[in-house]
Amino acid sequence: MQSALYVGLSAQVALEKRLQTIANNVANVNTAAFRTDVVKFETVLSRAGVNPVAFSSPGDNIISREAGTVTQTGNPLDVAVAGQGWLAFAGPNGTVYTRDGRLQIAPNGDLQTVTGFPVVDSGGAQITLDPNGGPISIARNGAITQDRAEVGTIGLFTIPADANLERYGNSGVVPDRAATAVTDFTRDGFRQSYVEGSGANPMLELTRLISASRAFDGTNSMVEGTESSLQDAIRTLGEPAK
Repeated sequence: MQSALYVGLSAQVALEKRLQTIANNVANVNTAAFRTDVVKFETVLSRAGVNPVAFSSPGDNIISREAGTVTQTGNPLDVAVAGQGWLAFAGPNGTVYTRDGRLQIAPNGDLQTVTGFPVVDSGGAQITLDPNGGPISIARNGAITQDRAEVGTIGLFTIPADANLERYGNSGVVPDRAATAVTDFTRDGFRQSYVEGSGANPMLELTRLISASRAFDGTNSMVEGTESSLQDAIRTLGEPAK
């Protein structure tokens, strides 16, 4: 009986984390290049008693690699990534990778993300343009042309498939393994005047939210029932024998 109570409580902890993750995905359905969070659950076996008991682990948050839809904006400073590559910018504590290609030019000419961080090239150097230098063209390989002269190249990087990603802000990630610069632009590259949307599907996330909420309510009922049965057993055992 106690095992059932503990299993139910472990399931509630796991489902609560799942609900928080889904709620965050729903809140970012309109965030450019947002990658959804998913929870990886595992079963934990306990052999403290005679028979093994399976508990739900709280789960580990994993950032999905699934891209969002791409839309045309007409803004020459917007770029979307084709393929599995990532842009890079210089964050406060090192390089951060993102798929959010909404760029801007600072008054001093630095090419920046929409949040004001310097965009870097494949070597990690910042890119500087002429704020008054005329129209900008960005090629598939990231080469920036301004006033018919190439003035810089936006770096494109690949992150190892087995790397764990730590979220930075809404659309940035920091991998635990080194990213490498893309040199073959046959499959990967940039699309000028396009922006990648959120990877969160609102209808799918809402369906998951309803399902997880119902599962949580069901588990809560089971825990309450088990606790009530345990209390009844204690009262019965405490009654004097007739």
